[in-house]
Amino acid sequence: MQALSDGAVKLVTDYFARVPELDIFPKGTAEELATLVLGDHAELPLDGRKLDEVLADCRVIMSESRHNGQSRFFGYVASPSTPVGAYADLLASALNANVTSWRSAPAATVSEKTVVRWLSTLIGYGADAEGLLTSGGSLANLNALFIAHRSRASGQVSRRGLWGETRMTLYASDQIHMSIPKAADVLGLGRDQLRLVKTDARFRLDVRDLRERIKADIKEGLKPFCVVASAGTVNTGAVDPLAEIARICAEYDLWFHVDGAYGALGSLDERKRTLFDGIARADSVSLDPHKWLYAPVDCGCLLFRDAAQAERAFATNDADYIKVHEEATGESFAFWDYGLELSRRFRALKIWMMLSYYGERRVRAAVSEDNDMAAYFAECINAAEDFELLAPVELSICCFRYVPPGIRQRLAETDDAAERARLGAELDALNARIMHSVQRGGRAYISNVTLNGSYGLRACIINFRTTPEDIVVTLEIVREAARAIIKE
Repeated sequence: MQALSDGAVKLVTDYFARVPELDIFPKGTAEELATLVLGDHAELPLDGRKLDEVLADCRVIMSESRHNGQSRFFGYVASPSTPVGAYADLLASALNANVTSWRSAPAATVSEKTVVRWLSTLIGYGADAEGLLTSGGSLANLNALFIAHRSRASGQVSRRGLWGETRMTLYASDQIHMSIPKAADVLGLGRDQLRLVKTDARFRLDVRDLRERIKADIKEGLKPFCVVASAGTVNTGAVDPLAEIARICAEYDLWFHVDGAYGALGSLDERKRTLFDGIARADSVSLDPHKWLYAPVDCGCLLFRDAAQAERAFATNDADYIKVHEEATGESFAFWDYGLELSRRFRALKIWMMLSYYGERRVRAAVSEDNDMAAYFAECINAAEDFELLAPVELSICCFRYVPPGIRQRLAETDDAAERARLGAELDALNARIMHSVQRGGRAYISNVTLNGSYGLRACIINFRTTPEDIVVTLEIVREAARAIIKE
């Protein structure tokens, strides 16, 4: 045990010390990496191997991974883990509690209820909300839409079709996260019952179009039941007009769900709070501490106002082995009454430890600095002749593209639609190659986005290690990649 502990702690300590200097993405093909990582140990051993050999292989695995904690990783909504969060997961795994109910995990249940209350308070949803932790935003959104559907379904829900006799419709913007269409499919609603509402110039849901779509569906004899708003889209970080959407939901008695998996925790930046006006009026909210609270994966959260609605949605004839016989309210509590999962990790410990150790003020400062870095990224783009900003920066995402001066000049000089389309296609192809080159180069990592028909580059900054110098270096890496491609 001591040798295992010493070896594992050294691996983790060395990793956190080295991560700022590591290449973000490993070199080589999938086959080459498989050989490097597994070597002669690809086959299941008949007898156990020596501990120092296994730990040596672990070091290689850690080294040849993609390093989200590196300060120039801007690819996806994937934050680095704090050391406190990493070690909290070790403690939780050692305990190995299955957090199904108070009976199965008394201390873990108390911790999770506390963490849910903390998270709700942090984002301005209020201390009286209830909820549970999930594997991530996708499961939180699926749980929320299931509750929403069951809360608005009339009579007994048909076992042959969740919509019963009247087809029920769901509304979200055309910038919504892919988990919402997937959830609609899983719930048996079908993609045709998900109405994608157009967005405005800031890529926010257009409330006028929303109202018109709802009225048209009612006129056609359909039954609208829910609107999903984004508190920070994954494409641009746009926050939908939550207060206006809340009013429409109240007017038509629709469930109001806010997908804040990425952006809800952005409200920790006091300067951004007004963007989230109306979130407290939502029936449910999803958010991911493993996205913007620097917690290790996996850790999502679903908050809701009416626990009774959730319990009615998930009510079932319990199998005998999970029946709860305790009578006291606290001791009879079971998480399976409020979500899809039965087996559940002790996810709350890492959030509780992180917030307890770092404190609210320090976490708020880290989130605010991420927003500052994205704003600085946009300033650098606007000041450059070879870059173009593709969307306003509302939170910590900056969308842009590389535009060679020659193409920029030709676009400015021509009104010919065919020529502009040809130049646009040329820019799309160039930026796609730039993105791939930068990712595989290992010195920085960006992703892609398509906005208004244009292919662009996307930088999402949710990293407490990122500095302004990292942004300057990243833009130069993009330029180097572009010059190399253009010379070919």
